[in-house]
Amino acid sequence: MSIPAVPVPMESPRAPWYRRLPVISHFNKSVGLQRGMLVAGLVLTGAFVLTALLAPLLAPYGFSQLSDDDGSFPTQQAPGGKHLLGTTVSGYDVLSRVIWGAQTAILVIVVAVAMSIVVGVVLGLVSGYIGGWLDRILVVIADAVYAFPSLLVAIVMAIVISGGQSSLVGGIFAAGTAITLVFIPQYFRVIRAETVRLKAEPFVESAKVVGASNIRIMSRHIYRNATRTLPLIFTLNASEAILTLAGLGFLGFGIEPSSAAEWGFDLNKALADTTSGIWWTGLFPGMAIVLTVLGLTLVGESINDLNDPRLRGRKSTGGSSPAPVDTAAIATEVRAS
Repeated sequence: MSIPAVPVPMESPRAPWYRRLPVISHFNKSVGLQRGMLVAGLVLTGAFVLTALLAPLLAPYGFSQLSDDDGSFPTQQAPGGKHLLGTTVSGYDVLSRVIWGAQTAILVIVVAVAMSIVVGVVLGLVSGYIGGWLDRILVVIADAVYAFPSLLVAIVMAIVISGGQSSLVGGIFAAGTAITLVFIPQYFRVIRAETVRLKAEPFVESAKVVGASNIRIMSRHIYRNATRTLPLIFTLNASEAILTLAGLGFLGFGIEPSSAAEWGFDLNKALADTTSGIWWTGLFPGMAIVLTVLGLTLVGESINDLNDPRLRGRKSTGGSSPAPVDTAAIATEVRAS
């Protein structure tokens, strides 16, 4: 009995290092709607990052500037002329405030997410690898902290750290610290679960046999394998950080306009303008928040879908794809033999 051989696809050589980076590797795996969502998210996120980095070049005026060589700015001026997006009731240029607000938002993201990643990863590695009473205590503390609403913690921290004085450093540090406390349990849970799974793998047992210390095993063997999901959590937490910062500003615990531009604070001051038909002071800061959060969320959700084989779309590889197997022909030949 002879059965026709099924062609086996040849394995492609190892891809270059830049093609294995999180976002680039996910882009190469994406197809159809998944790729469209990922590209849209990358465009919005890239525009946000570039606006924050190039704010001194893009903004026509300073975030607290009220006049120029021609005199003081008019208050509540409609979009047009020298003020493309209009002015606020205080005389601030709306376009400049929106652009400078991106810089404030990205500073809070960097402070909050960086601090939470460092603390959460370290605690997760130690808790998952050592176990015992230390693991139980850290798990209980993480669950207790995670139960508190992030905005409530941010308000309390803003009062405790900055004493209600919303300076640039105090506002960013207060918001960043509050968001860090809320995000630490998320990173802790993920890293701890991966560490518990990985410490039973053969390569960890081999490292113990050759006499490697616990610190070396955690830092060199477990760390690299346990942190593969961090890009996904980072994108989702970045969008939540922006919303928390905007919530602080909207409730009056944000950063004063003389210290920095902040979208939530501008929305708070624009509430009184809506009854007078002045729409531009609240529309554009709100759009900045929505588009930025939308971009980060699209990137995070796309990465999540592409990491799950059940949700990942099939991508045609052209001539390198294996030929389809004719199962009916094989069954016929088996019966005939």
